[in-house]
Amino acid sequence: MSTAIAGRIGMGRVAGALGIVALIALWWGLAAAGVAGGTIPTPWVVLSTMWSDGWGLYGPNFQVTAMGALQGFLWGNVLAIGIAALIMLVPRIEPLATQLAILSYCTPLVALGPIILVVFGGRTPTVFLAAMYCFFTTMVGAVSGLRSADPASLDLVRAYGGGRWQQLYRVQAIAALPNTFAALKIAAPSAVLGAIIGEYLGGVDSGIGVALTAAQTAYNVPRTWGMALAAAALAGLGYLLVAGIARLVTPWTATAEEGR
Repeated sequence: MSTAIAGRIGMGRVAGALGIVALIALWWGLAAAGVAGGTIPTPWVVLSTMWSDGWGLYGPNFQVTAMGALQGFLWGNVLAIGIAALIMLVPRIEPLATQLAILSYCTPLVALGPIILVVFGGRTPTVFLAAMYCFFTTMVGAVSGLRSADPASLDLVRAYGGGRWQQLYRVQAIAALPNTFAALKIAAPSAVLGAIIGEYLGGVDSGIGVALTAAQTAYNVPRTWGMALAAAALAGLGYLLVAGIARLVTPWTATAEEGR
């Protein structure tokens, strides 16, 4: 069984590596063909530009965006998980909470951001948009996970006199971990996207969004692509960090996935 699992893992990694190679080859081919009026530089030109720009440009902007995304990630997910737990304790509020979650998901945040900028200023829109981009996904995942608890375990807690609170933290919270972490893995890149959009709105002088705007204004195409790669790297890093934490906290989930 272990040999079969190892073989599946190895095949998955090979497939992932081949996908990356194919993507780079496609990128290089489009650049060489001069598609989009030559606005697609080759990977080598982009990497050379990133190297020449160095950490002095990418480091501070990367750190600022990462900090804004992290703050929004924490605020948005704490609120989402808290409301999901409250729904389990007070089921009557579920329609209202669901409507608010859907409203936050459907509201054009690019239009809402300037209002937050005018009212609060500074980096608040960055954190706010990062939190909003996380909220809906995590709340849905957390509620789904809490409801996946084993009915027999819930009945056992109830039989021993336990109420909704005991059921929540003794049974439902543990049962919700896999779904919640799956939602958090999606929320991490979403927080990066929200933070960058918040930086696009102005009011700040650093961050990947600011650097992207400056590169576009100067029509520095390789640097624009470099900043886009930095944003993708930050989003990927967030995903990997959450996935790593999920493996530590819920090792049984990773084992089940590898055995498929």
